[in-house]
Amino acid sequence: MAPDAEGAPLSERVYEVVRRIPCGRVATYGQVARLAGAPRAARFVGQALHRNPEPIVTPCHRVVFADGSLAERFGFGGAGMQRALLEHEGVPFVDGTHVDLARCRWDA
Repeated sequence: MAPDAEGAPLSERVYEVVRRIPCGRVATYGQVARLAGAPRAARFVGQALHRNPEPIVTPCHRVVFADGSLAERFGFGGAGMQRALLEHEGVPFVDGTHVDLARCRWDA
């Protein structure tokens, strides 16, 4: 995607937004896209996070689908690893594959 007015590519804007998600909170792909200035680019957010060059610095495990479900193809160990990382941070789940968005969604 094209750079924004300041020259930052969308992937860098996505990583910056994701770095701001607090421990114990999650954001959705669409939410990250909106905050990065590209409200219709939720799929791009997923692609960028799958290529995340710094998974410790950019906590992509904190990004989930709009219904709270985990990413089956989470790039750093699958949905089981994503769940383990989120549970370690105290993120509540409503079932085996969905976080409780009502309790842990980041209010950016």
